[in-house]
Amino acid sequence: MNTKPFTSGLGENAVMITRVADRQWHALDDDLVVGRAHAQHRPDGRLFVSIDAWHDVAFDLLAEAMLADLPSPLYTLVDEADVELTAGWRRAGFTIRRREWEYVVPTDPRVTGLGEVLPPPGVTIVPAGQADESLLRAVDRAIRDEVGATVGWQSMPAEVVPRPEGGTIVDPSKYAVAAAPDRYLGLIRVVRVKRPRIGLVAVRAGGQRRGIARALLAHALGTLHRSGATAAWAEVQESNQAAAALFEGIGARPMSSNLELVR
Repeated sequence: MNTKPFTSGLGENAVMITRVADRQWHALDDDLVVGRAHAQHRPDGRLFVSIDAWHDVAFDLLAEAMLADLPSPLYTLVDEADVELTAGWRRAGFTIRRREWEYVVPTDPRVTGLGEVLPPPGVTIVPAGQADESLLRAVDRAIRDEVGATVGWQSMPAEVVPRPEGGTIVDPSKYAVAAAPDRYLGLIRVVRVKRPRIGLVAVRAGGQRRGIARALLAHALGTLHRSGATAAWAEVQESNQAAAALFEGIGARPMSSNLELVR
């Protein structure tokens, strides 16, 4: 445990910044925790940091301690509406790398217009939980390699997905796929925790512009609608005009935005 005193002005005692574990820090004012900081590697290898502090001074001291201990570059995500938090990271030298819109997506086929959408000839939709795991992992790996060779996987939605080293599929039961006779062409992942979330919809390069993504969305949203869910959520990077057009074309609307910052 590493403890450093700083003069804060918060009270009679100095604020103490304490590293309580690997990549975890606390800010203490007279033994009261007034802030916490944490750093974690994302699946793509980037190091993301977060701070939850009661006061700007505690935030700044935690940021100072983290920046002194961690290698660059560092990343963080903030709700764009949280002006105070964004300002804190800017004081620490972070700048905006990208903006990610959060869409609310209707599930009713009468709203989405997807009620009559079918996959193209020769392609079938395999429901979540029924996909062949080896073929699922193969198409996921192929899509990630294609993205990595073009726009880069770091352009995809920033999310924490704990997984075994080298793995890309955590829970195969969350994925529905578009299947050709000999392989899978695309996939969609829907996670239901507090609310249904479309974490990923992707199609292999050779299968794009055939309506496969719309067919996957039609299947996933139709399944959610029949289960009683009226809406789902999805994140789209601001520069990904194709994805934005796909979602807006079925009645989805941006509700909020997140900023990815980098230092």
